[in-house]
Amino acid sequence: MNQTTIVVAISSNNAIGKDNQLLWHLPADLKHFKNITSGHTIIMGRKTYDSIGKPLPNRRNIVITRQNGLQLTGVEVVNSLEDALSLCKAEEQVFIIGGAEIYRQALPLAHKIELTRVHQEFDADAFFPQLDNETWKEVWKEDHLPDEKNKFAYTFSTLERR
Repeated sequence: MNQTTIVVAISSNNAIGKDNQLLWHLPADLKHFKNITSGHTIIMGRKTYDSIGKPLPNRRNIVITRQNGLQLTGVEVVNSLEDALSLCKAEEQVFIIGGAEIYRQALPLAHKIELTRVHQEFDADAFFPQLDNETWKEVWKEDHLPDEKNKFAYTFSTLERR
């Protein structure tokens, strides 16, 4: 049985996106994401895939869609989170990378959350579910102030299921 980890960046008001786009540009977060997920399987919804526009390199890409017969080059396509996870049974670590609906479905199944909290509120149409401290405990965190490349203050943290 693999460990399912959610990787997500959320704002102070739990926003994750608007019009199928990220709300901020934080190069440090993109690098952090790449470091965590490289060499592993990533599972995402079709809208998240569309916003990225291509399979992410050095990762097994699995896309969940309701569309029957959808084919994407360099990507495995399935119709449910359960199907995606069953393709990965032999893998030690699997990463769920969005979007909102996939996060909602994956949250009860996840063992760990790699969280980037952007210390700013944003207008959005996609949100991450509210996390509850009864279920999740923070085991690591690293705070960052804005700098010349990263416009907002942010915190990387790792949460584990209690």
